[in-house]
Amino acid sequence: MATASKKYNTWIVILSIAIPLVVAILFRIKIDIQLPVFLPPIYATLNAFTAVLLMVAFWAVKNKKITLHEKLMKTAIIFSVLFLVLYVAYHMTSDSTKFGGEGTIKTIYFVILITHILLSVAVIPFVLITYVRAITNQVALHKKIARFTFPLWLYVAISGVVVYVMISPYY
Repeated sequence: MATASKKYNTWIVILSIAIPLVVAILFRIKIDIQLPVFLPPIYATLNAFTAVLLMVAFWAVKNKKITLHEKLMKTAIIFSVLFLVLYVAYHMTSDSTKFGGEGTIKTIYFVILITHILLSVAVIPFVLITYVRAITNQVALHKKIARFTFPLWLYVAISGVVVYVMISPYY
């Protein structure tokens, strides 16, 4: 079974490097258009739905509802990809919003923001490896890495919502 996932390894490496690089490059590109919707609450909602999907998927797998778990996890991946697309679109078409809080709340905000950003990059290969181990039926290896992937991904999803809630008064 391990050889079944080897064909995916190159893609995992490419995507784990390319996604953060492309996002960083696109952040530097500004497009002078007005998007018809206000994107931050939409992509924050996608993060919230992702967190809920992850928690329900965790419940499903613990209760041996494997098909439901698979569907929920695929949906969580789709929501995360949609989040990323909308997040990049927003930052390509809008100026970044500055956090207006001061003192301790500003420190808390930046700790959450920085850990969110760093872990959002770090979680990419974990999600991809976990997914590949699932689709190649490497259940034991899937479970082993999912123990790390789940809390990382859940933190990224929840902290994204927290960052939005904290900065939303300053939009």
